Amino acid sequence: MTQTQPKQAGFFSNLLFNILIPVIILMKLSSPEYLGPALGVVVALAFPIGYGLYDLKRSHKVNGFSVLGVVSVILTGGISLLELDPQYIAIKEAAVPGVIGVAVLVSHFTRFPLIKKLLMNDQVINVARFEQAVEERGNRPAFERVLRVSTYLVAGAFFLSATLNYILARWIVVSPAGTTAFNEELGRMTALSFPVIALPTMLVMFAAIFYLFYQMKKLTGQSVENFLHAHDKDSTSDSSNH
Repeated sequence: MTQTQPKQAGFFSNLLFNILIPVIILMKLSSPEYLGPALGVVVALAFPIGYGLYDLKRSHKVNGFSVLGVVSVILTGGISLLELDPQYIAIKEAAVPGVIGVAVLVSHFTRFPLIKKLLMNDQVINVARFEQAVEERGNRPAFERVLRVSTYLVAGAFFLSATLNYILARWIVVSPAGTTAFNEELGRMTALSFPVIALPTMLVMFAAIFYLFYQMKKLTGQSVENFLHAHDKDSTSDSSNH
């Protein structure tokens, strides 16, 4: 239970600071009688930026995805405060997941494929032991093919997100930047982004994870549980009890 609590706190904190609070401020407090359009955007976007910096300080790790998230928020604020054409919101919304998708795809042809970091997190999976088992069975070429398919699936998930982001932003954000209506539309878009964009993207990601884990079992002849660090702890605990 002590291992799952931080993950739950992280999820709800992300939901609160990155979606719920900004949505409420943009949709309910951006009218002239409250914060006004400009200050409303600044205050709303301060929460995800502040949470991102706090998370960075807490983890002491620079996460590329978190950095992109902070940059995305800053760009949103810049578009609003500079009163640029609303279409730039759609372009920005599509660009962030699009860049990640391209990075995942291109990295496959380098020595450091991102797919391993995304789906084979060394904090969860004993990657060294898994790769040793693959080598022992002579399945390295087959494993490379599995990584290639997984890369296409994950990159496809980000490209799907980019497409849905663009469509949603073009459909909702139509008012001039710097107005109360623009802020309300920005809040509505943020609120809808989870069910409309995140859920379909997560389904594709889960498909990629399921495919990878299924293939891991075929390539090694062992259960995936044998390669989980949690399994190592359980085995150690059982041996110490005996």
